[in-house]
Amino acid sequence: MGRGGDQRRAPACDVELGLAVSRAQQGDEEAFATAYRLVHPGLLGYMRGLVGDDAEDVASDAWLEIARDLKRFRGDGAGFRGWTATIARHRALDHLRKQKRRPRTSLIERDVLELPGRADTADEVLESISTRWALGQIARLPPDQAEAVLLRVVVALDGPAAARVLGKRPGAVRTAAYRGLKRLAEQLASVSRAEGVVPVAPGRLRDEV
Repeated sequence: MGRGGDQRRAPACDVELGLAVSRAQQGDEEAFATAYRLVHPGLLGYMRGLVGDDAEDVASDAWLEIARDLKRFRGDGAGFRGWTATIARHRALDHLRKQKRRPRTSLIERDVLELPGRADTADEVLESISTRWALGQIARLPPDQAEAVLLRVVVALDGPAAARVLGKRPGAVRTAAYRGLKRLAEQLASVSRAEGVVPVAPGRLRDEV
């Protein structure tokens, strides 16, 4: 993926999110609820990818820490997504250590894959894949690729932000996300050929219910 792969347009709701976070830091409970509504679906999807059925509990623990440390956060809406993802990831890894098992990629909820704001080549790949098929295939990606895809597409982080969450170099995260999405695209093409269906252009395939 070239440089253009990181030129993601920030989700439109990040402006609203930044304003909500700023007000929430001043004690506005309604603003905190708005921030939660904008961030939680993606965060929960990310947690499902790491801890599976325990995602709700881990996400709840993460939000308690987020609320506790909110006044320490400095940044905009996109920065808040990255900050909350980092906190949630630490919680997930703590949970996995307690469970004595490695992070794994499990199924992602349909509504999480339909979050707004996906606008680059990587996003177009997922938009060309039926949701039912994608749920099963993302779970089969290598862990590093799956987590990179989750952060880039589900949490809507750009490459550098995803790299900070993972503690890796941006190039490594871009490569992992690219390889994961390329694998999904190749598998989609293979399925289409096997079924005698001509692959449609990105964004044209309607999600299955």
